[in-house]
Amino acid sequence: MAIEYHCCETGFFVYIGVIAFLVLFAGLMSGLTLGLMSMSVVDLEVLAKSGTPKDRKHAAKILPVVKKQHLLLCTLLICNAGAMEALPIFLDGLVTTWGAILISVTLILLVGEIIPQSICSRYGLAIGAKVSPFVRVLVFVCYPVAFPISKLLDYLLGNRHVALFRRAELKTLVDMHGNEAGKGGELTHDETTIIAGALELTTKTAGDAMTPIAETFSIDINAKLDRELMNLILEKGHSRLPVFYEQPINIIGLILVKNLLTVHPNDELPVKSVTIRKIPRVPETLPLYDILNEFQKGHSHMAVVIRSRDMHIKQAETELSAVDNTLREVRVDIDTEKKPPEKTLKSKSFKKLNSFQSNANTSSMETQKVKTKKWDTDVLDIDDNPLPTLADEEEAVGIISMEDVIEELLQEEIFDETDHQYEDL
Repeated sequence: MAIEYHCCETGFFVYIGVIAFLVLFAGLMSGLTLGLMSMSVVDLEVLAKSGTPKDRKHAAKILPVVKKQHLLLCTLLICNAGAMEALPIFLDGLVTTWGAILISVTLILLVGEIIPQSICSRYGLAIGAKVSPFVRVLVFVCYPVAFPISKLLDYLLGNRHVALFRRAELKTLVDMHGNEAGKGGELTHDETTIIAGALELTTKTAGDAMTPIAETFSIDINAKLDRELMNLILEKGHSRLPVFYEQPINIIGLILVKNLLTVHPNDELPVKSVTIRKIPRVPETLPLYDILNEFQKGHSHMAVVIRSRDMHIKQAETELSAVDNTLREVRVDIDTEKKPPEKTLKSKSFKKLNSFQSNANTSSMETQKVKTKKWDTDVLDIDDNPLPTLADEEEAVGIISMEDVIEELLQEEIFDETDHQYEDL
């Protein structure tokens, strides 16, 4: 095609203006394609809810446009392709054919691709919010052509682009946002540790956090609450104590140490005389999240971890259940002692300190009846009722408590006043 317009003619400046518009328009479409399409709907929703005030405003403007991603993509590409195809036509009216090709390629590559995409990759949110009304107009204009193509893409590729992280990816992302990573993150070491522990809680089971039976401090239901046992309980410093019958692996319940405040060591009351609460039993493979949810109900903050000896264990056994639903009840005799006539605790009030230092002029301590509260089904009733025991295909392997689950969440051991972790220092 021959040159139609020469310098300083009216048509020459009109062509120059059209060429400049096409280059800028193509550059805008190319930049928006990268800037808007690189932000998923999830990213924009996060910014709209928890970003800075400016980012919230920008994300709220862009979100309605980006929701139909295939329609937006088709619109931007159609406009970009139309501008780039029309550019050589107008250049051909001002320069030779080879000159039009060289100039159009240079302008499209530099002004229409590199510069806009580099800018929109950094400021795509702000630029997209500014031109969102103009993009809406383009979507409306290109709708007859873009809509069928976008529907075809929705059918072939799906219309949902979910950009959510997997657990391992999210854990790595949290670690990178820690201030120890050296990348400008604001999260402290404790924050990243707790978040990582929460993400890993579903992958850990009761067997990972339990205390083995051999390392568990428990008391026999037939034991006497004498001074030696009370001192041992005080030394251990636990708030809850498992209670077993005949052998330590047969845990039948637990007692709260605070319930022993009214028991005097000189009375030597049997353990069976105090309130014994039922203790849940959980499979070794039960996730810690399920155990934590059950502990939150308040029935018990301690459970017995059970390992099934049957390889073909039913799926129902993976769910946490109360002891009265999971145990096979067998009637047994606790011992040969005579049962108390009524379910009350006989305890003697404590004398003053000087009365214990001298045996002269001592009188018998006054006994008082402590009325037991009407408990719900969480309390183990051993009066004329069978005691629970393990089924033949099950074995108790450990004890898990609320503290064990919290330690896995914090990924640090919880020490209290009774721990002696500093003795060797």
